[in-house]
Amino acid sequence: MTHDGTRPTRFKVGLIQMAMSADPGRNLLTAVARVNEAARLGATVVCLPELFRSLYFAQREDAGLFDLAEPVPGPSTESFAAVAREHHVVVIVPIFERRAPGLYHNSAVVINSDGAIAGLYRKMHIPDDPAYYEKFYFTPGDLGFRAFDTSAGRLGTLVCWDQWYPEGARLTALQGANVLFYPTAIGWHPAEKKSHGAQQLDAWRTVQRGHAIANGVFVAAANRVGHERAEGGEGIEFWGSSFLCDPFGVVIAEGPVDREAIVIGEVDLARIEETRRGWPFLRDRRVDAYGGIGSRFLDASPLSPLPKGEGNRK
Repeated sequence: MTHDGTRPTRFKVGLIQMAMSADPGRNLLTAVARVNEAARLGATVVCLPELFRSLYFAQREDAGLFDLAEPVPGPSTESFAAVAREHHVVVIVPIFERRAPGLYHNSAVVINSDGAIAGLYRKMHIPDDPAYYEKFYFTPGDLGFRAFDTSAGRLGTLVCWDQWYPEGARLTALQGANVLFYPTAIGWHPAEKKSHGAQQLDAWRTVQRGHAIANGVFVAAANRVGHERAEGGEGIEFWGSSFLCDPFGVVIAEGPVDREAIVIGEVDLARIEETRRGWPFLRDRRVDAYGGIGSRFLDASPLSPLPKGEGNRK
């Protein structure tokens, strides 16, 4: 909040691009120090990378790694609540959430500048790909796509694999989120980097910039960095490149590919109004014609009837 109790129309975002160690306690201390530094650099909203308290453990399936999970509230939220109160910043804290025995989520907690929990998001899209065996560990989110009121305004958070899905971005933006935050753990399989690496990184940036443009919002992605090797594998080379882009997809601030960084960029909410007036995508949506979006796949056979709400109406 500003000194007169109103929400700011301009504020700085801090994205923490970290390399993780095998020691969760050390990672937590490092993350706290980075958030403190981002606050000193003027950030009023700070976002950490996905699963920042550990190495990216989903490179393999190991039931013993469930011990890394923690409840909400828990050690991480308590630590960052203190930081939020001290610096009057909003902190987005990704959590390996232990909801109940045998029930775990890949989550993000939004902590308001007074230290209170403003909201909890549970990752909706869970991948199951080589070295990304997340379905073994995480139950898909059951809270839906959400936006949260904070001292910096209404914010939305999704997590990593969610960033490839326009539906999640749209539904969060439709709830009034001005900024979509994506805590992330994404990188290259070393064997693929030479042949596909540039295209993969470009696709990742492009789809998120597309979410910003299609919804007229700011988008911020905070990724980890470094080469993490799992036993018996080549590991993943996380590509950093954390960035903030504006509602027309213009990249305002960006981190390097190969080292840690605190990426600072400014959000100007007037830019949302300006962009949406010129490119009124939300106004021109055909909400009466999107019935098929709730289907897994639409049969292309000309004999198949269209779902309710599809096609022309006379």
